[in-house]
Amino acid sequence: MTSITPDDHQLAASLAYEAGELLVGLRARLHAEGAPPALLRAQGDRQAHELLLTRLSIERPEDCVLSEEATDNTHRSARITADRVWIVDPLDGTREFGMPGCTDWAVHVALVTEQVPVAAAVALPALGAVLSTADPPSLPLSARVPPRMVVSRSRADPVVLRAAQQLGAETMTMGSAGAKAMAVVRGDCEIYAHAGGQFEWDSCAPSAVAAAAGCHVSRLDGSALRYNQADVWLPDLVICRPELAEALLSVLASAPT
Repeated sequence: MTSITPDDHQLAASLAYEAGELLVGLRARLHAEGAPPALLRAQGDRQAHELLLTRLSIERPEDCVLSEEATDNTHRSARITADRVWIVDPLDGTREFGMPGCTDWAVHVALVTEQVPVAAAVALPALGAVLSTADPPSLPLSARVPPRMVVSRSRADPVVLRAAQQLGAETMTMGSAGAKAMAVVRGDCEIYAHAGGQFEWDSCAPSAVAAAAGCHVSRLDGSALRYNQADVWLPDLVICRPELAEALLSVLASAPT
């Protein structure tokens, strides 16, 4: 595997923090000015994207970047053959970012080598938190009973809801994929499963931070998540406490599609 350095872990954390600080300030200013949510969301996406790309062009000029806010077609062939690719979501949970008082939005920054995220950070700016592989968090010692499963606020999938019912899990809703994944890491819930499809930038950094914290991370069928693919669509994922993985994957495997 291509070598990485401790600086890569710290850079991911620093970039996520910087973009998060920009977004917190922008959100406060535009709310105070009475800007409509659509303008706030557009400005957040654009400004955080520009910050991350500018910083990466300075800090890692030879690396490729895949961002939600950039057209991938021109650079796809170079990206999928590159040794090092940064996959970023400058503002995950754009809808929530535009809603006053919502805290479930995030910034994702990850470095991928050989299809695996090796350094990553997820900022939860409205909560003042950055979780990263630079200093991996630790899962709480024991799981809550019954377990809690976090699902999408806007598009919870029937497969996931049936799995929650079979496991006797309580469901809770959030917006951002990063916020949901970090809820498992922080002990606010025990399971995050998603069957409705996402893009690589939605789960790359969150999956890496969750794995570093000791979570089980996989596709719904138990196979590994792979990143920096030509097609950046990922159909599903599971992030959960390791002691719940076997039962959860068994239920998901038996679920009708």
